[in-house]
Amino acid sequence: MQLSVIVSTYNEPGWLEKALWGWEAQTERDFELLIADDGSGPETAACIERLRGETGLSINHVWQEDRGFRKSMILNRAIEAAGGDYLVFSDGDCIPRADFLATHMRFARPGHYLSGGYFKLPKQASDAVTHEDVQSGRLFTGEWLDTHDVLRTHKRLLLTSNPAWSAILNRISRTVPTWNGHSASGWKSDLVAVNGFNEAMGYGGQDRELGYRLVNLGVRPVRIRFSTICMHLEHPQSWRTEEAVAASKAIIAETVRSRRTWIDEGIRKPGAAPTA
Repeated sequence: MQLSVIVSTYNEPGWLEKALWGWEAQTERDFELLIADDGSGPETAACIERLRGETGLSINHVWQEDRGFRKSMILNRAIEAAGGDYLVFSDGDCIPRADFLATHMRFARPGHYLSGGYFKLPKQASDAVTHEDVQSGRLFTGEWLDTHDVLRTHKRLLLTSNPAWSAILNRISRTVPTWNGHSASGWKSDLVAVNGFNEAMGYGGQDRELGYRLVNLGVRPVRIRFSTICMHLEHPQSWRTEEAVAASKAIIAETVRSRRTWIDEGIRKPGAAPTA
């Protein structure tokens, strides 16, 4: 298995830097990292170039011009550019725990995709994360959360690192496994078979819609919500509008209703018919 990691970003170099600290800390070292950049300014390019040197990560910066929210398009370009046969996806505002990639690899199997979990940090805690917090793993502990005044709730169960306990929680969880932007993985061949992400969609739901088409194809989702975790950093959602969310919900509803697997506005555009 050859592993490619695709991380999306847009004009959040401070958060992207913290996310890259997490990829630097991975116990699984044999992977390529692609930054799917939906038109960020020069500050992000400078951040990536600096972190190439500081972290030793081999980073492929896949960039497109800023013409509004086109996350699906840049993710499709990154899929095309990826050299691996197994692809792991996350966002540039998510810091993966050190076992993130190793866990995705451990659960990967043909005919399935993986649906991971996240723990959302409030703004003051997000700002406080340091390189040492990530490298030491301290960030993913209850002690760190207490120190930074993060409320104690049942969601802290997501931070368990005990494999047996994680397996039990994954089995009894009522959360439906879906394709998630923060933590999902699957075979490149399956993603190409459904023509990747739907570029007709604006903000909201493009990850979930892709997952439904994979299910329609016969690819089964596997819940690893309690086995692999990332810290989601809080930030404004500048692209979120009621109109965009409503339009995305309509597209998702049609995908579920029609059980379609292929969309024209994807990796391959109209005129290049899908193979049988």
